[in-house]
Amino acid sequence: MPHRLVFRCARFFTAGLLLPVCAGGLPAEIVRHETSGRVSFESRWHPQSAAYAGQRSHAGGVVFEPEFYLEDHGGRSFNLAPFYRHDAGDPDRTHFDLREAYLLLYGDAANSEWELRLGVDRVFWGVTESRHLVNIVNQIDLVEHPYKEPKLGQPMAHLTFSGDWGTAEVFGLTYHRGRTFPGRSGRLRFPFVVDNDKVTYESDAKQWHLDLAGRYSRSFGPLDLGMSVFDGTSRDPFLIPDPDRSGEPALVPYYEQIRQFGLDAQLTAGSWLFKLEAIRRNGARNLLGVEEDYSASTFGGEYTFYSVSGSAVDLTLLSEWNYDGRRQYATNIFQNDFFLGARIAFNDVQSTEILASILRDADSSGQVLTLELNRRISDQWSLRLEAIALRGIQEVDLTYLTRRDSFVELNLIYNF
Repeated sequence: MPHRLVFRCARFFTAGLLLPVCAGGLPAEIVRHETSGRVSFESRWHPQSAAYAGQRSHAGGVVFEPEFYLEDHGGRSFNLAPFYRHDAGDPDRTHFDLREAYLLLYGDAANSEWELRLGVDRVFWGVTESRHLVNIVNQIDLVEHPYKEPKLGQPMAHLTFSGDWGTAEVFGLTYHRGRTFPGRSGRLRFPFVVDNDKVTYESDAKQWHLDLAGRYSRSFGPLDLGMSVFDGTSRDPFLIPDPDRSGEPALVPYYEQIRQFGLDAQLTAGSWLFKLEAIRRNGARNLLGVEEDYSASTFGGEYTFYSVSGSAVDLTLLSEWNYDGRRQYATNIFQNDFFLGARIAFNDVQSTEILASILRDADSSGQVLTLELNRRISDQWSLRLEAIALRGIQEVDLTYLTRRDSFVELNLIYNF
């Protein structure tokens, strides 16, 4: 059934977006087409007993991520990247999404180049490792991972102008995507489930409010600089206690209208990389439900030791500081936290890489420890192992709600 939906989507978007732009209304002649993607077989194990009834200690799943690319003789192209997950442990984690489904047009304008993307797309802003503060265009797909910030596809019109003077981008975001949350039987959830059926908005237009965003970026020698602005519906919901339709306690997402100004910068100095992300956000609520304008930042750097002891191995050390001006009333776990990590790239035929990190709350003893291993088995098969441990979590930490949900996950990935 999922594969039928994929090909129906491919036909629909190809006919609806690619063909009408052809000269004279005639069908486009496709001169290039590519199909690729991956299938991931996953197994996640939680070593501690569940905090809430109905939760499993182990669950398996499969993820299907095909990608389709079409290009006509004029260089116009269409990209389609659907996403489907089936999870055996949590029905709310089983979901389908269009990560990408956009038409790409481009051309020249004076001494600059322009590019227009129409449809569903994903946009990434930011430079830091532990958190991406400025990356606000797309909604987080929270059921995929609690800390990695995987993104849902966002309907948009994305216009880019670039030249020697830099790159300017303008976005019209036509539909708001609600954040995904684990269900009643899912791990890494709140004590009460989130009822997305009763979602509310500050805007009278609700999810149809037209959000606007823009970004200017330029490289000044070793310095890469980006400045951004967003005005529209927040991607971060404020959760309001309210019974669900069966009368059980639940949380209802509420999305405010916000304005955010962002800055991201990266300075390269030999083996050093210095990184900064900072925002100023107006209109958001704090943990108490009170509207509070605030600033937040992530600052740090990394240093790479190349060819350690004459080998092919590269070792990168990372360090960052996360700060939120709301401190104890912040709605995230990064109110005052230090991040330390080490990445080992073996640079072998199997592209083996290991990343170990710790995120420690400076105001308490709470720690999030992470270990990742990625290794290619063959040209088509690869392996990924991840372990996340929650240690020393106290009641003042937001991670206290998921303190029993440390996990080990093994992914076997087939690329085609």
